Amino acid sequence: METSRSPLLGSLTVIVAASLFGMLGTLSRVVYGLGMEPFGFVAWRAGIGALVTAAFVTWGVRRGTRLVGWRSLDRRGRTSLAVAAAMGAILNMAMFLAFARVPIAVVLLCFYLYPALVTAGSALLGWERLDRTRAAALGLAIVGMLAVVGAGSASAVGSPLDLGGVGLALSAAVSQSVFVLVSRHGYRAVPTDQAMTAILAVSATIAGGAALVAGAGDELALPLAGGSLLGLMLFGGVFAAAIPSSLFLAGIRWIGPVRAGILMLVEPLVGALLAAMFLAEGLGPIQVAGGLAILSAAVIIQRAQPAEPVVMPAAEPEPEVDPEPLLDPEPLLDPEPGTVPEPGTVPESPTIAAVDPAGRVLP
Repeated sequence: METSRSPLLGSLTVIVAASLFGMLGTLSRVVYGLGMEPFGFVAWRAGIGALVTAAFVTWGVRRGTRLVGWRSLDRRGRTSLAVAAAMGAILNMAMFLAFARVPIAVVLLCFYLYPALVTAGSALLGWERLDRTRAAALGLAIVGMLAVVGAGSASAVGSPLDLGGVGLALSAAVSQSVFVLVSRHGYRAVPTDQAMTAILAVSATIAGGAALVAGAGDELALPLAGGSLLGLMLFGGVFAAAIPSSLFLAGIRWIGPVRAGILMLVEPLVGALLAAMFLAEGLGPIQVAGGLAILSAAVIIQRAQPAEPVVMPAAEPEPEVDPEPLLDPEPLLDPEPGTVPEPGTVPESPTIAAVDPAGRVLP
């Protein structure tokens, strides 16, 4: 049945998801202009996204999907999910605080340093060998990052970069890296939509609490007055959180995590284009070259042969071993000649993917 699925349609699905995520920088600036602050924006966007995904979970449970409860997880699963949710909240708040202080393209390029950080972390943890290809990609990403930040001392708009904002963007990349590393072996029993709902709900709760502590509680009620602000918040929660996450999950099941991960690099390109069109933000030539280096490093890392099967937790649970097959007994029959993997090869991983703290599914 997989052969009947169009690779082109799967690729377009991922591109649409990346494009929707790319709107977040410009959308946040518009919302800030209407009186909203970053904490309030994160709380509303994540909260609406959580409600939408929760509705999807409810629909799935009514159709027979198993609801995985917190108490059904072992200690490792609970700890991993809790850390992932915390990283999701930190990532969201750091990203949207950075959007308020630094050009959107710079924020997104800093954020996409995370594939190189994940590669370095995997090597330190002994999960993947840091071969020449990955080492070269890591070095390329670091050089690109230095170019983006260094050239920003005199940015394209004539004002120096806010180093605090750059630090927030880099902290978002670090949070994303920790999220991916924790998710790799952490909470496989939790289906994707359920994990996504929990992560978005935690982000909304923490951001709302941060707004109250910072004395910005009044802004949380601003959208309730209706008007364009409420419409923008609903748009952000539905079209920049819940829907692109679902689209990316569908796309990754069609074309696989590696190709989908490469196509997600459309996000910083769309974000930079929208910022240039609607906010008159641009990048200098050295920053453009540095950004291309970062994105090229991400492509190299995605295309590198993984050292272990690409099965990311926070996904559909792995099938349990059952002495009596419940569905199709045919896989237990003798395979046809030529279908048995050769010794030493890694079978193609199932289309299972992790959930990005911002609501997207990770390659």
